[in-house]
Amino acid sequence: MTGSTWLTRLYSACDEVLWAVRLNLLWIVFTLAGGVVLGLGPATVAAYTLARRHAENETIHNWREFLDVYRREFVRGSLLVLPPAALGTVLAGNYLYFSALGPAGEAPRAATLVALLVLVVITAHLLPLYVRYDLRLPAYLVKASLFALVRPASTIVLLFVFVAVVYAGATLPVLALAVGAGAWIQLNTWLCLRFFAENEARLHPKGN
Repeated sequence: MTGSTWLTRLYSACDEVLWAVRLNLLWIVFTLAGGVVLGLGPATVAAYTLARRHAENETIHNWREFLDVYRREFVRGSLLVLPPAALGTVLAGNYLYFSALGPAGEAPRAATLVALLVLVVITAHLLPLYVRYDLRLPAYLVKASLFALVRPASTIVLLFVFVAVVYAGATLPVLALAVGAGAWIQLNTWLCLRFFAENEARLHPKGN
C-alpha cells in the first residue's frame, strides 16, 4: 500500500471523527435549547437526518440545516423519540434499583436488562427508518420491530456497536461528552442504510 493511500485513509478517518464531533455538538446544543425534554426529540431526528445525508455524501451546512429540521420535526420528532426515551429511563432506573438489592434482585435485574436490550435494538432501527422512509408515524415502530426480529445478524451488529460505544464512553467520559452521541448516531445510520439497501435488493426480485 502506497504512502498516499495511507494518507488518504487517515484524512478520511480524521474527517469522520470531526464530523461526529460536530454532530454531537449540534445534538447537545439543540437538545439543551429545548430544555432537554422538548429538545430531545427534534434534535435527535435532526441529527439522524444530517447523518443520513452525510452517509449519502451530500454537502451539509451544519447549523442552518440542523435548525431547519429541528423546527420542522419539533412535534413529530417528539412523538417519535420521547416514548422510547421515557421507557429507557424507567428501565435504567429499575435496573439500578434491582442491582442495589444484591442476590434478591438478580431475576428482575436480568429481566430488566433484556427489556433494555430489546428497546435498544428496536430504537436503533426506528430512527434510521424514520429518516429513510416516508410512513405514517405508528408504522415506524412496527417496521422497526419486524426488521429487528427478522434480521438477527443486523440486530446483533447494531447491539455490538452500541455496547462498544457505551463502553468507550464509560471508560473515557471526556470522549463520551465530545463525540459519544454523534459517533453512535452516525454509525447507527450508516449501518442501517446498508441493511435497508440489502433488504430492498433481496425483496426486489420477488416484486415487493
